[in-house]
Amino acid sequence: MDTLCSHSGLDPLWDWNVTWYTPHPDLTQCFQHTVLVWFPCFYLWVCAPFYCLYLRFYDNGHISISSLCCAKTGLCLCLAFFGFLEMVYLLVERSRDIESHMVFLLSPIIRSLTMILAVLVIHLERLKGFRSSIFLFLFWTLAVICSLVPLRANIQAIIDEGFSADAMRFVAFFTFFSLQLAQLILSCFADQRPATLKPAFVKNPCPVEDASFLSKVLFWWYGRLVVKGYRSPLKAEDLWSLREEDTSEKIICDLEKEWAKQWAKMQQQEGAMNGAQALGYKLSEQTQLLRKLHKEQSSGFCLLRTLAKNFGPYFLTGTLYLVIQDVFMFSIPQVLSLLLGFVRDEDAPLWKGYVFAFLMVLLSCLQSLFNHQYMYTCFTVGMRVKTAVMGLVYRKSLVINSAARRTCTVGEIVNLVSADTQKLMDFVVYFNAVWVAPIEIALCLFFLWQRLGPSALAGIATVILIFPLNGFIAKMRSKLQEVQMKYMDGRIKLMNEILSGIKILKFYAWENAFRERVLGYREKELNALKKSQILYSISIASFNSSTFLIAFAMFGVYVLIDEKHVLDAEKVFVSMALINILKAPLSQLPFAMSTTIYLCFLFLRLWFLSNVSGNVDGVVIDNGTFSWSKDSTPCLRRIDVKVQRGSLVAVVGHVGSGKSSLLSAMLGEMEKKSGHVTVSGSVAYVPQQAWIQNATLKDNILFGCERKDSWYQKVLEACALLPDLEILPARDATEIGEKGLNLSGGQKQRVSLARAVYRKADIYLLDDPLSAVDAHVGQHIFEKVIGPNGVLKNKTRILVTHGLSFLPQADLILVMEDGEITEMGSYAELLSRKNTFADFVKAFSVSERKESATHRGTRKSVSRLSMTDFSIDFSQEQLISGDMGSASIQTMEAISDTEQEQDQEEVGRLTQADKAHTGRVKLEMYVDYFRTIGLAFIIPIIFLYAFQQAASLTYNYWLSLWADDPVVNGTQVNTDLKLGVFGALGFAQGIAVFGTTVAISLGGIIASRHLHLDLVNNVLHSPMSFFESTPSGNLLNRFSKEIDAIDCMIPDGLKMMLGYVFKLLEVCIIVLMATPFAGVIVLPLTLLYAFIQSFYVATSCQLRRLESVSRSPIYTHFNETVQGVSVIRAFGEQSRFILLANSRVDHNQTSYFPRFVATRWLAVNLEFLGNLLVLAAAILSVMGRSTLSPGIVGLAVSHSLQVTGILSWIVRAWTDVENNIVSVERVKEYAETTKEAPWTIEDSPLPSDWPRSGSIGFQEYGLQYRRGLDWALKEISLSVNEREKVGIVGRTGAGKSSLALGIFRILEAAKGKIFIDGINIAEVGLHELRSRITIIPQDPVLFSGSLRMNLDPFDGYTDEEVWRALELAHLKNFVSGLPDKLNHECSEGGENLSLGQRQLVCLARALLRKTKILVLDEATAAVDLETDNLIQSTIRTQFEDCTVLTIAHRLNTIMDYTRVIVMDRGHITEMDSPSNLISQRGQFYRMCREAGLV
Repeated sequence: MDTLCSHSGLDPLWDWNVTWYTPHPDLTQCFQHTVLVWFPCFYLWVCAPFYCLYLRFYDNGHISISSLCCAKTGLCLCLAFFGFLEMVYLLVERSRDIESHMVFLLSPIIRSLTMILAVLVIHLERLKGFRSSIFLFLFWTLAVICSLVPLRANIQAIIDEGFSADAMRFVAFFTFFSLQLAQLILSCFADQRPATLKPAFVKNPCPVEDASFLSKVLFWWYGRLVVKGYRSPLKAEDLWSLREEDTSEKIICDLEKEWAKQWAKMQQQEGAMNGAQALGYKLSEQTQLLRKLHKEQSSGFCLLRTLAKNFGPYFLTGTLYLVIQDVFMFSIPQVLSLLLGFVRDEDAPLWKGYVFAFLMVLLSCLQSLFNHQYMYTCFTVGMRVKTAVMGLVYRKSLVINSAARRTCTVGEIVNLVSADTQKLMDFVVYFNAVWVAPIEIALCLFFLWQRLGPSALAGIATVILIFPLNGFIAKMRSKLQEVQMKYMDGRIKLMNEILSGIKILKFYAWENAFRERVLGYREKELNALKKSQILYSISIASFNSSTFLIAFAMFGVYVLIDEKHVLDAEKVFVSMALINILKAPLSQLPFAMSTTIYLCFLFLRLWFLSNVSGNVDGVVIDNGTFSWSKDSTPCLRRIDVKVQRGSLVAVVGHVGSGKSSLLSAMLGEMEKKSGHVTVSGSVAYVPQQAWIQNATLKDNILFGCERKDSWYQKVLEACALLPDLEILPARDATEIGEKGLNLSGGQKQRVSLARAVYRKADIYLLDDPLSAVDAHVGQHIFEKVIGPNGVLKNKTRILVTHGLSFLPQADLILVMEDGEITEMGSYAELLSRKNTFADFVKAFSVSERKESATHRGTRKSVSRLSMTDFSIDFSQEQLISGDMGSASIQTMEAISDTEQEQDQEEVGRLTQADKAHTGRVKLEMYVDYFRTIGLAFIIPIIFLYAFQQAASLTYNYWLSLWADDPVVNGTQVNTDLKLGVFGALGFAQGIAVFGTTVAISLGGIIASRHLHLDLVNNVLHSPMSFFESTPSGNLLNRFSKEIDAIDCMIPDGLKMMLGYVFKLLEVCIIVLMATPFAGVIVLPLTLLYAFIQSFYVATSCQLRRLESVSRSPIYTHFNETVQGVSVIRAFGEQSRFILLANSRVDHNQTSYFPRFVATRWLAVNLEFLGNLLVLAAAILSVMGRSTLSPGIVGLAVSHSLQVTGILSWIVRAWTDVENNIVSVERVKEYAETTKEAPWTIEDSPLPSDWPRSGSIGFQEYGLQYRRGLDWALKEISLSVNEREKVGIVGRTGAGKSSLALGIFRILEAAKGKIFIDGINIAEVGLHELRSRITIIPQDPVLFSGSLRMNLDPFDGYTDEEVWRALELAHLKNFVSGLPDKLNHECSEGGENLSLGQRQLVCLARALLRKTKILVLDEATAAVDLETDNLIQSTIRTQFEDCTVLTIAHRLNTIMDYTRVIVMDRGHITEMDSPSNLISQRGQFYRMCREAGLV
């Protein structure tokens, strides 16, 4: 190269005297004309082939030629043309001595050819749909940077010689430079979308898809949303749609393909192992256990492998950014070392100082950019992993078999999708730290060795000591976390049950017992958390003091082993900068390790995703044996059934004989031990307990089918739903609460039946659908729907029933006993055999015979049933709905403090969606939170923080003084004293750090204990109407996610924020001490910082709220799905529910995505601001080097380097606190909702044995569900004497159950009074009232826990009394047959008992309490006739000296009562003894006639 240059008359390529050892540096002419021109071209030619290869695999459709593309092409051609002109000019002008101008001739040729290559690349990118090119951007950046030196030389020449000296050359160069600069600017913009990619129409597409490369790097594309959020609070519709690659559909579709492959591979391996076993190797129990464990682990890792395959490649690009970031990070201390060397060398030219200062800032900026690209990639992968796991858990919960469902409750599934997916996302972010951190630590120690020699080993020793401590702490914390998670799961599960069975708790006044159980779990959870937090504080203290400990060990050893070892500024502050770098990997490593440990534990929790149960595909059962799980004993044996197509099969038997299990076996919900099951055709299933969605009545019936009006009307009429539509506020558009809260049992059952009928399936499995409806309605439904002339007459129907009147019309009857079919045949055949069935029929057909005689009555009475005047019981649960009128229940969530007026079309609304608060978090939330902690805690915390930072400042300043200490005879004096003071200050700081973190953690636990207690109390004290209008998902969200945030996130955020705020103060003080002029820059920077931060916080808080609100529907939907899974499966509606779940998860992610990008946008902007402070500190130090000592410069610059990190951490921590304080806001929300009357009244004059006689008096009693609505009861005056038995009957909505609700004060009186034993119940505490009277409700609700707890949660009775109650309730034999007897664990909702058995448990509760007043809400609907008769006789004998009020559905049960009250539209129309009423031939007589009793 030198030869080439010398031929052209130029100086050599490189000359240090020209470039470095000079006050006016420059590059040689040869270097300027060769390397600077050729280097960008060389980059393009070398990389182009690889780039083209990459483009070959990237096909996104082609982009049509745009103005941007034309401009780029035009400019390139101009640049090429310039090169050719220059070449022609040289050939013409210098043709004789061309050899001596070879360098000048080669440059334009290379340049022109490169420009043509650039044109080809531009068009290749266009054809492949590449919209913004990083490849060309880098090329133009290099070209412009390389032209800067000639640009300076040309400007200098013009200044020295004047423009006219060589005007032609100057014009040519400046034009050429301008064109290059224009190309660089154009390459910052993105081209239009490819023609094939233009979306049909995406509402509000994500701008990142249209952003250029530069905009993506700096997150400028996000700016518009921040400004929008600052101007007015963001709403859901302001958010962008998800990119296609982030949607559930795309992610899960790809994942399922990969999962299927991995699962098949695992099954193959298992098959091979089982094959070996089949060859005759008998496995020991231990080996089998190990194999089972191995299977669980491998399926967990199988999931991990699948996720890695799908998200790995994108994650690896992030890892590449991390590696590049590390390179820049380690370069900074080396530049700092050069800068400090410059300050020490007084003869060094000033320009070198400026170069080092600018270089340090440039490296700092690049490190920032790469770091945030890495974080952005991680969060994107994390978001996708979360979507994937949620999708998989949801799909699994749709195919989960009964055995798995018993081990995995709704609470645990909700926890999986809430807390655990969050941990998965943390894992993605910190995973790289597991391998990068050790490398970073090794590099730091290597550079420290360079500075301090073997003394660096002392640092290594300190690290080695800190590590096991942190590892041990992480291990202990992981165990404690497991314990905490266990109690949290238990608490959420219990809360879920409480919310499901809240009505029962209120009826029985059991709130306190369950509150204590919840608080018991909570206390254990907080104890585990407290221990974990104290350990964490040790961890944080050791980490925060790690900088000091390492420095203390290294410097101590360094100065003590040899007195010639001198600590100068360069050694001290470069080492400190390296140690500061060392802090990040040291802090991340324990966190990464504990996250990884937690993840292994999580994947084991997720392993249940693997054991997918197969659904059956076919109704013939051939010698079938079935059980609920693989390991349990069979509950159905020797089942042989053949059902003819189009026939009606009735299944009868006692409670718990296996009738419902038989249907489950046909549905494929049970484990088949042996035999064959074939079900040919589509199936519709009506479960025994109706499953109703939180949707409109119409949506519940259509269940995803298309609406066909004529058929829809026919179904409504057949299922006797038309009269209900008259009562519902918005007819079939009325929203039904969760689990059908605002429908009566009968209505729920009929909606469930209508859903099945509308389906037009081939096979109908009907699990006792007529039990919850009145006898004559049952008759109507049987005739119109199920019977030989019903709408299903040509379908195959399998009906489980207790109604004898329907049996003669069945084609086949199966009689079941103890899980076996004992007899089968038609009604006539079975009677002729004179076996158990015949005896049973004879004994119980006396009353039923009359009922089946309805046919003798006029046909008119049957046809009249479909008119509106006939009775369906609308009572029970609607009674407490409080929302049967024209307006919706009050909004439970405040909407920016204004009452929202509701339109008329909102008439049918019941539940309130979670609403997001708007605007910044109110100051009183912070005040509330800190008030809960108490001043006694807060003042010491602030004092400790100030003390710890003062100690830190002092020991840093002490170090700078030490570094500036003069060297006498090659040594420094008093090193021992200096080291001692340094050590004392450092240890004081470490102790203060431990103190502050423990204090904040304990304060946080105090606050969260109070807030949780308030939340539980507020929820339990809420009236029933509140639970109907608030979806359980909203409440569960408060109890899981929001409480979790208050437990951990707020204290952690506060620790971080306070720590960094005080650290920032320290840095500002140090920089101002060194260079007071920096104050001029610090002030505007602070203002700018506050300005950017205010933009961010407003947007970020609102996004966090929107994300919280959009999370609740996911839980509600999961909850609903798990409960109705058998129905969803039977109807084959899985795909529709999966789409629903997808849309809810996607909706949640639309607010999560901008939330994490906001943090990156902020950090990039703030770190550039922070780097300005570094620049200021460095440049001011260079300018004032004559007055400043190297020690103080080192202190100022090394501290200013930390500012970028500190600034973004402060805002992040501040936003975290503000975001999580939203949780306090959301938990406190329920403090403002209306509450019930007090549970107990102090100094109440109530006698301990009240009510003694049990007389009830109503005095002009009136009841409204809400003010402004029609009266449910109007001026009822009535007295019930002691020991009287009163039946209450009436049509739909007559107010029968409103009477019961009034007595229990579930609804408060609107006027009038109720007296019990002469005492006005309005003056009695709710618990005092409800615990002294008893109800047997229509829906038997059991809670998970022991059977004894379900009967007596307060442990108020002896075991003998409990057994006696069970005996009277005909459950003694069943319970004594259980292995655990009274301690038998009931599963969630009592699912491991049959419905009839649950009903009997409710009876046993009443028998145990034995109060003077019993309200019976026709609780015998789900039991067979024999048990029914036993119950009736028990009630007659055991409650003989009690007042009994029965809300009767079946009139035959109240014919021997002393009085019957007939109600109509809230009035009492008739009241007398049954015989007198029949003789009066009024309304009661007509009802008896319809029921065939007269």
